[in-house]
Amino acid sequence: MTNSSPWRATVLTLFPEMFPGPLGVSLAGRALATGLWELEARDIRASATDRHRSVDDTPAGGGPGMVLRADVLAAAIDAAAIGEGRPKLLMSPRGRPLTQARVMELAQGPGPLIVCGRFEGIDQRVIDARGLEEVSIGDYVLSGGEIAALALIDACVRLLPGVMGKEASGTEESFSDGLLEYPQYTRPQLFEGVPIPQILTSGDHAKVAAWRRAESEALTAARRPDLWEKAANRAIGQKTPKNTTDG
Repeated sequence: MTNSSPWRATVLTLFPEMFPGPLGVSLAGRALATGLWELEARDIRASATDRHRSVDDTPAGGGPGMVLRADVLAAAIDAAAIGEGRPKLLMSPRGRPLTQARVMELAQGPGPLIVCGRFEGIDQRVIDARGLEEVSIGDYVLSGGEIAALALIDACVRLLPGVMGKEASGTEESFSDGLLEYPQYTRPQLFEGVPIPQILTSGDHAKVAAWRRAESEALTAARRPDLWEKAANRAIGQKTPKNTTDG
């Protein structure tokens, strides 16, 4: 990615009017207005070939609802002409969970094409034929992929150079090192009888860092034992000496 080619998100959706939505305000909105990143929302119906602009049909084998047609969606993907090296994503509850590590990878690239499904899903053949990477933002079902796409784009955009006011502000957040973020405090010094932890106002940066690390570890162990187990395994691996043999 170069300065002449800003990070770009291309979204295929039946509801392009949902974009930029919340991406048009705050940090993402200012960055969009100043050209730090670009957003293109394309209507899947533009690739329909009949006079009714049909994009779906009944599920093969029977069942409720409708399924997005492979031919229409494939044509929409091909018409986007997203260029080499850009990942093609499908927001789907059956996809791999979106992680901060994957967000960082996407933010460091040229930007993705994101397919937003609707109805009962999309024809599996277009997923296979166009190499769509299925991505999930959680173990629940939304009406469509648009809200999930907004979340993914926002997570990426805030990591782009120049978007956040302080470059280091993204390095100590939840998941940046595999742990949940420590508690934050600010003025007033005393709120409803509860003071800011004294160590945070001590001026001792080493002690503050140690306190924050301990709080992150405690929160992660209590709220996300899955993350805590991974962090513990990484720590064990880093401490285990490599086997050596005498030459």
